[in-house]
Amino acid sequence: MKKQRWSLLAMLFAVLLVLAACNGDKEETSKEGTVDAGEKDSGTKTEAKVAVPVGDQELGLEVTNEGTAINGGTLMVALQKEEPFQGIFSYALYEDGFDAEIMAYANTSIFDADGDFLLTDTGIASMELTKQATEGTDEPNIVTIKIREGIKWSDGEPLKIEDLMLPYNIIGHADYTGVRYNSQFRNIIGAEEYHDGTADTIAGLIKIDETTLELHLKTVSPGLFSGGDGLLSYAEPSHVLGEVPVADLIEHDAVRKNPLSLAAFVIDKVVPGESVQFKANEHYWKGKPKLDGVIMKVVPSTSIAKALESGEYDTVAMFGSSKYAEIKHLTNMDLLARPELYYNYLGFKLGKWDTTTKEVATNIEGSKMGDVKLRHAMGYALNVEEVTEVFYDGLRTRATGIIPPAFSSFHDSSLEGFKYDPEKAKALLEEAGYKDVDGDGIREDKEGKPFEIKFATMSGDDVAEQIAAYWLQNWKDVGLNVSYTDGRTIEFNSFYDKVEADDPNIDIYMAAWGVGSNPSPSGTYAHNAAYNFARYTSEDFQTILKNIDSNKSFDAGYRAEQFAAFEKHMAEVAPVIPMMYRLELVPVNKRVKNWTIEYGKSTFDNLENVELTAEAPIK
Repeated sequence: MKKQRWSLLAMLFAVLLVLAACNGDKEETSKEGTVDAGEKDSGTKTEAKVAVPVGDQELGLEVTNEGTAINGGTLMVALQKEEPFQGIFSYALYEDGFDAEIMAYANTSIFDADGDFLLTDTGIASMELTKQATEGTDEPNIVTIKIREGIKWSDGEPLKIEDLMLPYNIIGHADYTGVRYNSQFRNIIGAEEYHDGTADTIAGLIKIDETTLELHLKTVSPGLFSGGDGLLSYAEPSHVLGEVPVADLIEHDAVRKNPLSLAAFVIDKVVPGESVQFKANEHYWKGKPKLDGVIMKVVPSTSIAKALESGEYDTVAMFGSSKYAEIKHLTNMDLLARPELYYNYLGFKLGKWDTTTKEVATNIEGSKMGDVKLRHAMGYALNVEEVTEVFYDGLRTRATGIIPPAFSSFHDSSLEGFKYDPEKAKALLEEAGYKDVDGDGIREDKEGKPFEIKFATMSGDDVAEQIAAYWLQNWKDVGLNVSYTDGRTIEFNSFYDKVEADDPNIDIYMAAWGVGSNPSPSGTYAHNAAYNFARYTSEDFQTILKNIDSNKSFDAGYRAEQFAAFEKHMAEVAPVIPMMYRLELVPVNKRVKNWTIEYGKSTFDNLENVELTAEAPIK
């Protein structure tokens, strides 16, 4: 492996010299597609439950510091990011994982979930399927949601049923421009009529009394019990935002500067794009937190290891696993790890988003990437295995399907995916008619004309930039001329703006999804899902998606069969090719007590119990 590593690094160095010359030696700002994370030891005794072996270490799910806790104190959190955060602090409106990481400390979630990602009755609200309609009738499926009495917002105002209704009324409104008005939301009876302006309210959203809400759904599936089928798991303060026009919400101070909270902490001060300061929520229903507050600051990947070593921070949100080697021997940190609900992928633009119908308009025949053999060849050309070993210390593995392994009931371990096979890639290209007609090593299109593929990928740290360059070389090795969209990697926010807008200068793109607790893929691949960035759909494919979310799927065997059919279809058609799964790594300073990342028991469900054993992070 050492020989392979040095040959890969040597090749990358040569490629990067060429790219630097072409790009005028400009240094790119960085960001990885979604999240990763980091590690170990300082004087105070800790215990970590063993989760997974990584290299010569066994990384745990939680750490319990036996030191004596101080009174209060401020938790210091680094948000690993190369550019400013957007700062949209509303679950109905936000669109990227960085804002979600910030909101985790001051959220408006109403449901708790267990280790199997099933909603429980231990949170602010509980839900029950109180009526399941007879299939083939017009009867509604009725979900009853009840909130605990005595719950208050961080300003002392009681939580009301209207606060649970407001997110539905925001997302369903005609002026809502976000991505959550999708096929699952349309499953709510009356949602489409409300959105289209033919009804003033959502018929299937009914206040029963001051603590009870009924949600009437067209269909239900097992996904309901993980927060799917149109069920929303958060509230919005109607006494603050209820009269604000939906079109104005995204810039409102109660979304950007001083949002209210139902969690242990509440946002106290925001320096836009740079930092967020939280204070303890005195009205928190579980009791006042033991910490005085939390400070979160943006820290670039180039500085993160040094910042942890020097005791500037207690933990890191969105920690990049490419930095694992730089911190794994730190004696002032423990490192926790768990399989992440995540995959990154290569996507092919196969159509457009129709802004009138709010649906995907697939046009495979008219797409540059329309030949399935070309798409398959581009997958087989990528040496994902070597990248995971050389750059990620085994913290990532080659993905074989869309459903991450954490969903053991639905992840098909027999799938092989697109193993690195450059000879197979070349053969497929030959069969498809992409041949090198002039002998320069680069293939022309089927008509013998120059053929260039425009590739969009996010800018990132040095490792991310090297990996992107390596993919270009992989494709060149099989004769494909692939170049960066706009001549360079793209800053995170601009990247998703371009992909979502179907920028004509994007033929293929590399992105990632953090998968929610409901494994149903309809939110990202349905014909009316704005997140369906590949813009692919077909009748057969939509039938499979509907089956996964149908009443029949209460039969676990049937649902597993439909997930298998989904994976088979995706592998055959390849509108996207899954590339890597990963472990989520979280570094925690030795002064922190009671921190866990175990699913169903996460610290973020019990932030009020976190304590510190020193006034500042241990160096």
